[in-house]
Amino acid sequence: MTDATNPHAPAAPAASEPRGARKSLLVLDERTKRRNRAESRFKAYGIGAIAIAALALLLLVFTVLRDGLPAFTQTFVSVPVYIDPAVVDPEGNRDPEEMRRVITTQYAPLLVGAVNNWIEQSGTQIEGLTNRDVASIFSSRANQDLRFRVLNDPELVGQTIDVNMLAASRIDGMFKGRVTEAIAAIDSRTSVAQYQLAHAMQEAGTLETRFNWHFITRADAPDNMPEAAGLGVALLGSLYMMLTVLLLAVPIGVAASIYLEEFAPKNRLTDVIEVNIANLAAVPSIVFGILGLAAFIQFMHLPRSASIVGGLVLTLMTLPTIIISTRAALKSVPPSIRDAALGVGASRMQTVFHHVLPLAMPGILTGTIIGLAQALGETAPLLLIGMVAFVQTYPAAPWDGGLTDPASALPVQVYNWTQRSDPAFFERASGAIIVLLIFLLCMNVLAVYLRRKFERRW
Repeated sequence: MTDATNPHAPAAPAASEPRGARKSLLVLDERTKRRNRAESRFKAYGIGAIAIAALALLLLVFTVLRDGLPAFTQTFVSVPVYIDPAVVDPEGNRDPEEMRRVITTQYAPLLVGAVNNWIEQSGTQIEGLTNRDVASIFSSRANQDLRFRVLNDPELVGQTIDVNMLAASRIDGMFKGRVTEAIAAIDSRTSVAQYQLAHAMQEAGTLETRFNWHFITRADAPDNMPEAAGLGVALLGSLYMMLTVLLLAVPIGVAASIYLEEFAPKNRLTDVIEVNIANLAAVPSIVFGILGLAAFIQFMHLPRSASIVGGLVLTLMTLPTIIISTRAALKSVPPSIRDAALGVGASRMQTVFHHVLPLAMPGILTGTIIGLAQALGETAPLLLIGMVAFVQTYPAAPWDGGLTDPASALPVQVYNWTQRSDPAFFERASGAIIVLLIFLLCMNVLAVYLRRKFERRW
């Protein structure tokens, strides 16, 4: 009997499992668990970052809308006014030249008398009400508007007409939460009696807060008339500058990109040009303002605060962005497109303009519109060329020399209004931000639409 068949012999030792033995895929080992936990943490970090960014954006939009939407409404006073000939036409000749000698402040008693007549007819009793309180119901712009209306139509002299005039900023603030009765008691520009008069007129329908188109169409106003300030000049100035950038930066930038990407030889000179273009895209915008001040104003003697100077400065600033985005769009076209066109006998120029450029057009349009949107929101370079000046006259049409007329721009107007003390100007600055954001949103939506419309897949 051998040991192999001996039942009493000791059992042979079991063979040890291989070191890299495969385990079940259904059972997670510790290493896999650690990796899954790390991935879960990374996803949580990403979701948290997106949530924080979304909350910050919502907070920004909420703050801007809360502070800016009241700027689009304004309080108006509607009362019948008797145009007293003894005030507006002392000579009685109805001669417009003689009537122009009557200054604006002399029209104020007409408006005060109209409100006093309303108080008497309505039976309103307010203790401590003075003519100063009644006069400051109206904006200083109301006297000007009434004077212009009478001068444009002298037949109104001696008649009672219905007027719809701007209320003062303090009166407007009473219906927007800026001025309470407690504030009116300590504010030197208003009083409790005026506060009570305003609410009595509001209940009777004589004072009405409604949408104010003048905020979009009128020019800026002095510090004592925030209720009359508008964005008209700033909108025209921004439009003229964008037209200048569109006519200069886009053709120059696209042409330079096509040459550098498709035709220029690859040597040290083109390398230096490409590096400098990339560096210019990272230069702070205020440096372009200094360049514009030295080149266009001090050397070329172009007028300060002119749309053409602002457009030229923004053109220099936008060119690197357009060149880089256009070159990236050209590079995205597969080389096989070029090889196929050249293989069937097309010239280099035919290949570029008939095949490569149409395929790259969505990217070129997107980069161009984003560059224009970036230029629209720039402030620092425009401050250096004097576009922060107080401008009340509208620039003429571009073909009538309007590009050299003084103008402002939307971001500069926002900066200008935030520097003034009256809370009504801060309200208007927030409203101007809303208008600027709407412009930027429209331009970005247009970029997405054009990209999807002209995009071709290969």
